[in-house]
Amino acid sequence: MAIQVLVADHLSDEGVAILKSEDGLKVDVKVGLSPKELAGLVKSYDGLIVRSSTKVTAEVIQHADRLKVIGRAGVGLDNVDVEAATKRGIIVMNVPAGNTISAAEHTMSLLLALARHVPQADAHLRAGKWERAAFTGTELFGKTLGVVGLGKIGAEVAKRAQAFGMRLLAYDPFLSSERVQQLEVQVVGFDELLEASDFITFHVPLTSQTRHLIGPNELGKMRKGVRLINCARGGVIDEAALHKAITQGHVAGAALDVFEQEPPGDSPLLKLPQVVATPHLGAATEEAQLNVAIEVAKQVADTLLGRGIRNAVNMPSVDAKTLSILQPYITLGEKLGSLAAQLIGAPVAEVRTTFVGELTAHHTAPVTLAVLKGILEPMVGESVNYVNASFIAAERGVKLIEAKSNRPEEFANLITVEVHGNGTHLELQGTLSARREPRIVKIDRFFVEAVPAGYMLVIKNHDKPGLIGHLGTVLGDAKINIAGMSNGREKPGGLAVTVVNIDQPVPPKVLAQIKQFTHVIDAKLIKL
Repeated sequence: MAIQVLVADHLSDEGVAILKSEDGLKVDVKVGLSPKELAGLVKSYDGLIVRSSTKVTAEVIQHADRLKVIGRAGVGLDNVDVEAATKRGIIVMNVPAGNTISAAEHTMSLLLALARHVPQADAHLRAGKWERAAFTGTELFGKTLGVVGLGKIGAEVAKRAQAFGMRLLAYDPFLSSERVQQLEVQVVGFDELLEASDFITFHVPLTSQTRHLIGPNELGKMRKGVRLINCARGGVIDEAALHKAITQGHVAGAALDVFEQEPPGDSPLLKLPQVVATPHLGAATEEAQLNVAIEVAKQVADTLLGRGIRNAVNMPSVDAKTLSILQPYITLGEKLGSLAAQLIGAPVAEVRTTFVGELTAHHTAPVTLAVLKGILEPMVGESVNYVNASFIAAERGVKLIEAKSNRPEEFANLITVEVHGNGTHLELQGTLSARREPRIVKIDRFFVEAVPAGYMLVIKNHDKPGLIGHLGTVLGDAKINIAGMSNGREKPGGLAVTVVNIDQPVPPKVLAQIKQFTHVIDAKLIKL
């Protein structure tokens, strides 16, 4: 039986041709499918290629009886239920670098258009008007550009803005000092960037931490007359708050390529003359579309034909036999990394993984990459995968050390993750239960027994009476169910760490209540 591939979005002819040239692959191109239509068709296919239009929902994946790989021709995976695919054993891959230049250039296009009122002036001229004075702009030269997020795209924008003679400020809490020096930008705190910038551009993924990164409070800190550019993800800016800030005259204008809802419908922002808008065109160049089409076609073909796996976001590159042994440790490693990144709250300079037990008999690089992926994902978002994690780490100046040890430990099989950065240090240890399920057994010097899954509260506290009761009361009043709890302490009455597994996220107000308790030093909400 031929291996069948469905291309469900418009893909460059060159990409389709690569697939069709492969012996053993049968390719169908069917675009414009609804989720229901796709669900009815997908059961017959081994590979699926999409761009951003097609929604690969959990329901679609539920019907994917044969599907082995989903290829996204681009970076973002908002339209693919990666968790559902992972549960079904389906590889999900993207093309992380194919549109970097296009997105950076579009950012510069919007920056210039915003500064010089290009779309508005064009519309007036076409309407038969000649109103030069109404469109007096501002030069970029000598102005301060704040860049929020210095990943690949943010760095390319910074380079181009320097050529215009702009002063560059940048905020990226996960950027190493070495990378800062390479980019020749001034890294500042978030509030300082907001207060000092004439223009601010955003290049961050949309996560729980970055959703409404810019709201009423942040807009209020910006200097009057600031201009904003967003070619990243809709939702990074609170659109209602932005509309108010523009209409009140505090924000001079905004250039938006992305929106909280796409298409944006009758968004009030589109009715403002101070707003320049484009329909998510950051990657819409012939070059970018060609690059991602060719790359995703090659990746899907190689995977289906057994030639290797590249740019997978939910599994490492490893043979099937070894994977069956390593998979529980890979899961554990990624959980440890994600927990470490969320706990340390500082730029990471060094990551050290140490393995004890059965892992030492195997090639542990996939597990180390899983740890690194877990650390980087909260920082840079969905573009991190098992293949490019080490490259992204190198770009950010993160040193990676892997070691194996034969020293006796309390657990037969153990992964230790040590993270260093900006004078901070964090050590985590994890193992597998008797059922080979991940467990966190140590946070710094405190021994615990915690399940790394879902939502967790990690609390640093003094070992004094009343904490458990306080937590139960506060969470109970908020109708948040406690799924499990573990406590580790130095000595009776000394410092301790309490880990609480909960079924729902904790709202900021409730978290503040927990922090206010007398014996609590700090509390963090973790999502794994």
